[in-house]
Amino acid sequence: MEAARESMAALLDAGLFASAQTLGCFLVSSAGASNDASMSMKAESLVLHGDALYGEKEFRRALNAYKQAMQYSRSIPRQATSNIRSSVSATGRSPSPNSSNLLPFNENEVKFKIALCHSALCEHREALQEMEGIPSKVRTLKMNLMLGKLYRISRNSRSAVLCYKECLRQCPYVFEAITALAEMGLSAKEFSLLFSQAPNRGGKLPTDSLDAQRWWNRYVEAQCCIASHDYKGGLDIYLELMQRFPNNVHILLEIAKVEAIIGKNDEAIMNFEKARLIDPNIMTYMDEYAILLKTKSDYIKLNKLVHDMLHIDPARPETCVALAAMWERKDERKALTYAEKSLRVDDRHITGYIMKGNLHLSLNRPDMAVTDFRGAQELRADLRSYQGLVRAYLALAKCKDALFTAREAMKVMHQSAKALKLVGDVHAISSSGREKARKFYESAIRLEPGFLGAALALVDLHVAEGRNREAVMLLERYLRQWADDSLHIKLAQVFAATNMLSDALSHYQSALRINPQNEAAKKGLERLEKQMKGVDPDAPEEDEDNEADDIDADQDDAELL
Repeated sequence: MEAARESMAALLDAGLFASAQTLGCFLVSSAGASNDASMSMKAESLVLHGDALYGEKEFRRALNAYKQAMQYSRSIPRQATSNIRSSVSATGRSPSPNSSNLLPFNENEVKFKIALCHSALCEHREALQEMEGIPSKVRTLKMNLMLGKLYRISRNSRSAVLCYKECLRQCPYVFEAITALAEMGLSAKEFSLLFSQAPNRGGKLPTDSLDAQRWWNRYVEAQCCIASHDYKGGLDIYLELMQRFPNNVHILLEIAKVEAIIGKNDEAIMNFEKARLIDPNIMTYMDEYAILLKTKSDYIKLNKLVHDMLHIDPARPETCVALAAMWERKDERKALTYAEKSLRVDDRHITGYIMKGNLHLSLNRPDMAVTDFRGAQELRADLRSYQGLVRAYLALAKCKDALFTAREAMKVMHQSAKALKLVGDVHAISSSGREKARKFYESAIRLEPGFLGAALALVDLHVAEGRNREAVMLLERYLRQWADDSLHIKLAQVFAATNMLSDALSHYQSALRINPQNEAAKKGLERLEKQMKGVDPDAPEEDEDNEADDIDADQDDAELL
């Protein structure tokens, strides 16, 4: 069966896993002598069969094949194994990477493959146990990266750091290791030391190496800034790198993601669109883009984006979150099922937790929202998870927990206007805390004058205390500098509450001129028109079509799009 084994290795190298799997059934069921050489061939055939099953994403079957291979290998006496491998080496097999499937049985490689199967099945403890059985001296780059991820999942940060550092010593361009180490607090100086320890591949000229280290160091500094919540510092470095590498999709997406986190929605949308123009099939962070489009009520672009993502890869967690964003307006429960699906696909997808938490808040399930936002924080704490937790705790009337969380955000995000505003939001809940809230809002505005969220919160505080004139003056001052639809809506609401209906009408119309899809402006205008006709806007309406079924309710998502 030697010729069949060589053919199976060729099928695996060509990625023809279905044919390789079928051939593997013949190889592993072949009847032969029960001598040591036959047992060794059986073990190697099982490994090849496992590779074919893994390629077909049949992880449980692949796992079983690899474990059987290990059992066969261990049943062969050690002396006999070395003799067999010597004879196998003499057959003239190529040791090249493309023919790696033909190499003799390597127990450490099979352990790694077993760990990969366990990891794909979310059995991280079992995967870690297998990986720890591989001696550190023989671990390859991909083994160290895998082990680092598993240690991080098990919250063994110290061991994870050691593995990720070893990755960068072997190759400084393992960007997953850079991001992980930055998030675990490694300094830019320590990163630079690791770069100097990496081998000089290909005997490159010193000038070329210096140039590479220069931009590498700046990229690392950006990652360290963002990991420590210095978003402005990180953005400045990324913009500098864009000058050196124009149209770099990765940098564009990183910039857009940070802008989305800190609330620079218009800038984030623009950069996501730039990235899609360069690479229309990009999927990374596209769920973040979908959420921004939903926030801006731009459902035409959102539907187009989701349609494209379904066409590119419907199984990605980003696609599931984008579907959740699309369905949120029409059916929050269906949106929730898509958010949950994203986490079944990848239980470490942070945006999935954020979306799920916000949907649970909309469905008045704040206790479940707390669990979701905590899940996001355990993976990587950012402003949105803090904001979600504060909202959830306030909905549960757990003001102490909300205040503790807001203060924690302020502590980890130095000089953040958003964090200051978050503390103010907690104080604003009670009438006795409004003065403190006002001070926090004003501090946030001084720190970041263009932060409209703090200005709108201060307006709400003025209105709650009957200072409508101050609220109007503040909004009009901001409108002289920023033509924003949210400012017009807030001003319209203040005028409507004080019975200045014509002024309210003018500002609702201004908001819709800026953003014709703004749902809040549409609803406010509809409510205002009822007031102007002398109709109580809060009176229940009789729905003549109440019994009518939604003709689109049962359509598939692809058909709907």
